[in-house]
Amino acid sequence: MKTSIVGKYNLLEGNKLYQARARVALPYLVKQAEARQTIYYSDLAKILEMPNPRNLNYVLGVIGNAMKELSLSIDIKIPPIQCIAIGKRTNLPGDGISWFIDIADYSTRSPSQQKEFLDAMLAEIYLFPYWGEVLNVLGLDPVQIDLQEDLDKAGKIRSGGESESHRKFKEFVSKNPLVLGLKDSLPDGILEHVLPSADVIDILFIDQSLKIGVEVKSHISPPEDILRGIFQCVKYKHLIEAKQIIDNELPNSRVILALEGRLPEKYVITKNLLGIEVIENILMS
Repeated sequence: MKTSIVGKYNLLEGNKLYQARARVALPYLVKQAEARQTIYYSDLAKILEMPNPRNLNYVLGVIGNAMKELSLSIDIKIPPIQCIAIGKRTNLPGDGISWFIDIADYSTRSPSQQKEFLDAMLAEIYLFPYWGEVLNVLGLDPVQIDLQEDLDKAGKIRSGGESESHRKFKEFVSKNPLVLGLKDSLPDGILEHVLPSADVIDILFIDQSLKIGVEVKSHISPPEDILRGIFQCVKYKHLIEAKQIIDNELPNSRVILALEGRLPEKYVITKNLLGIEVIENILMS
């Protein structure tokens, strides 16, 4: 990629808040692309300290315009990286991406057609080899993560038996799927479900063909144990779906990290990059 042409793109101009946020957002979107993960609007808004995710349309529009201008300057098609940001309800980008994509009447197509197009677009975004150069041309620094000390602590945690706080929180969540945003009509979750690897997940809910694993951390869990929980969820999802495949089922699962307290801010990027669903500040009633 030729990086000798450095122009003044919309992304670099202006002192309006949404323009400043765009300059912060793009490196995070690049990090997600490199990890081959989408990101929910609500999670991106949290990173940008935006109380209303709906206002991301301005931020993502600035990014989209910058990508189009840069594409014209260097004569390389840069895929619309803003497609990585999606809504929780639809798992699709908003209709605003219609301005930046090569498909007619995107907004009028069915959700399944939009999903097919999104999958193809995400493949282009994930395989685009020049995101680092894009940031360099735009004068933006890549996102760096340094959690080595926390990872070392997480790797040294040894089970000393279940605490009373963990047991109570686990049992509460198993009987109250609504606190996880699940259907209240679901049967109680199965406690201490043993996976074929002999790993044990705290709770397993079954919603027809969908298996929903839940790892819980009570209010007494230190930060490194919460980080460990994120990685446990990565493992459990693969194990649950591997078992479904062997049972002649289609792999269909969700895995949730349920926190009685807050997710430490320093782990927000990690859970986004690994695609882990975290529900925090769950109150036991």
